[in-house]
Amino acid sequence: MEQLLRAALIEWLRGDAELTARLNAIEEEAPVTATPPWLGIAASASIDWSVKTRTGREIRLALELTDRQEASADMAVTTRLIEQRIGAFMPDQDGFECVGIQFLRGRAERRPRALRTVLLEYRFRVLAT
Repeated sequence: MEQLLRAALIEWLRGDAELTARLNAIEEEAPVTATPPWLGIAASASIDWSVKTRTGREIRLALELTDRQEASADMAVTTRLIEQRIGAFMPDQDGFECVGIQFLRGRAERRPRALRTVLLEYRFRVLAT
């Protein structure tokens, strides 16, 4: 279910016109050739969250937004758009149902070559359909 969630979430984020207008790439992994700004899944991990009648997973997923250092005001707007879009993620997906989404933590940092990143970590609870 982890791979299904990752793919569905990326497609969901790509479906937002305002978000895609602000980003050069929205990918499941850090894009190799895209120039900033871009969004990718930095990491994910899952544990069992099954119930008596259905298989389930609790999936922790971290998204990384990368942009140029001088674009910090734009990053705040883009981060807000990402958070809003994730909050509106449709529960019924192909192969699973998302029964809970919770923001866990965020982190911002500066990197070499004038890059700035924001890491957003979420917990998704999903049940197989």
